[in-house]
Amino acid sequence: MGAERYARIVATGRYVPSRRVTNRELEELYGQPLDEWLRENVGIRERHFAAPDEATSDLAAQAARVALNRAAVEPEEVDLLIVATDTPDYLSPATASVVQHKLGISKEAGVFDVNNACAAFVTSLIIAGKFIATEPHYDTALVIGAYAMSKFLDWDDYKTATVFADGAGAVVLRASEEPGILSSQMLADGRYHDYMGIYAGGTFRPITPQLMEQKEHCLQIKKRFPPDVNSAHWPKLVRAVVERAGHRLEDVDRVYFTQINVNTIKQVMGELGLPLERTHWIMDKWGYTGSACIPMALDDHLEQGKGPEPGDLVVLCASGGGYAMAAVALRW
Repeated sequence: MGAERYARIVATGRYVPSRRVTNRELEELYGQPLDEWLRENVGIRERHFAAPDEATSDLAAQAARVALNRAAVEPEEVDLLIVATDTPDYLSPATASVVQHKLGISKEAGVFDVNNACAAFVTSLIIAGKFIATEPHYDTALVIGAYAMSKFLDWDDYKTATVFADGAGAVVLRASEEPGILSSQMLADGRYHDYMGIYAGGTFRPITPQLMEQKEHCLQIKKRFPPDVNSAHWPKLVRAVVERAGHRLEDVDRVYFTQINVNTIKQVMGELGLPLERTHWIMDKWGYTGSACIPMALDDHLEQGKGPEPGDLVVLCASGGGYAMAAVALRW
């Protein structure tokens, strides 16, 4: 029998669009006292938006180029490309096909999108890890979380438009005999599928001029999720993947959560008994970037010299609309 195969993250990358918008600018736009509430309740001070001619595939390709360059991997070496997004270039075909073309990735590679809202990046990482661990001809995978929600915002709805932002984060995984991805866990509760989303454009509600006029093609928050959804499930997910990996909570060196609310992150870290120094958040400077936020936070932490070091036990824990959640434990 051959040696056991693992999928290891060997490089990260990110892309933040150049257009920066502060809370103060939005206060002037809406004539509302937004800055203090956003800082204290969500943790956002500013955010970045894609340019009018930047699509999700452009953001994804930019982040991917950074990760591939750091990994010293040529696009032709990529065996698997997964784009995690719920703001695709098109309803069909997959945005991954567009990214493949823009990057010049091998025509022998498998490429597809994953969409379970903002849990998609961690879900995609789990999928890529399974391919590498079980299929010998998959040695190199590129997983990208990309988010261009500004294209779908109703700018008359300041409660939504002030939170969401754009960006992309990418990781390169390679097959290794050394432990990498160790364990994973996913969960979902479809009762909440009609709480938040973009509900026009699919087969349930095809686009019509009337729906466009009613802004049904925009992101809609129709109902509020229970306030404890993340704080109730994140600790369970973290504990589950850590225990399955054969470790204890105190062994966790770094943990990264969906960047939707800094106060929830702090609360969960306290419940887990982990110091805040072992996590990182980016919503203060980049807003909420959905399926891109965890790889962006990871990359930013590494760039600051405070991220995972070789041998560290790392957990990624994500949640998104639907609702869907996913967590993974890995050895850095």
